Formats: sequence, structure tokens, C-alpha cells
Amino acid sequence: MPTPSFRLHSTVLGTPDPPGLARFWVELLGYRYRDGEPEPDAAWIVIKPPGTDDVAPGLSFQLERDHTPPTWPSGPGDQQLQLHLDIGVDDLPAAVARAEALGARQAAYQPQELVRVMLDPAGHPFCLFAPGG
Repeated sequence: MPTPSFRLHSTVLGTPDPPGLARFWVELLGYRYRDGEPEPDAAWIVIKPPGTDDVAPGLSFQLERDHTPPTWPSGPGDQQLQLHLDIGVDDLPAAVARAEALGARQAAYQPQELVRVMLDPAGHPFCLFAPGG
């Protein structure tokens, strides 16, 4: 039997508000909606990098009515961080300000000088890192 081929299509983030969270990431990353502007009650949304086809890896947002954001840093009994996105930036203070203006917030614990742990509007941690971070 031949070995099947695999390709990463999307990283999926659960959220109680897929349109709102997708809008945050579209604005932050400059991505595009794969299927056009979503309906206000959409339960599944896919965004892709600009200038790519629909098979390029992107981000997806899935409705989770009972979403519990992970805790950063997590301790015993906390909702665990299962993944996070690392995003390189050329100007860390400006990138943090832009993310905050779009609705993100800085996590209370910051382990590195050239990295800022941020929380998106649904509470998913992501890292902005400057060159060398």
C-alpha cells in the first residue's frame, strides 16, 4: 500500500466568537478570509495569508460555546496551554501596541526580554518576538 501524503492545512482555535476572533487575526496578520466576509453567527471561519491559494496553511476558528482559555503560565489543575503561535516582528514595542489596539493583552508573566507573551481576545496565548528573540 502506498504511503499517503499529508499536509498541514490549518491550525484551529476554539472560541465563543469565531467572527470576532477571525477579525482580530485578519487585522493583526494581514490575512484574508478564504470564503469572503463571514456571517455574524458563523461557527467556522478560515483565514489564509494574502497571495496564497486555498491549500496554503492558515488559521481556522471554530465555535466553542463553553471555551475555557488556557492559563499562562499554567499550574496544577489549570487549563493547560496546548499550543501557541510564535510571530516574528521587526519592532516589538510597535507590534505589542498594535496587538493591544486590536484587542490583545499582555500576559502578566513575561519570561524573556525580546519576547512578549500576548493573549488574543479569546485568551489564546501567542508570542511576539523581535529579531534575536
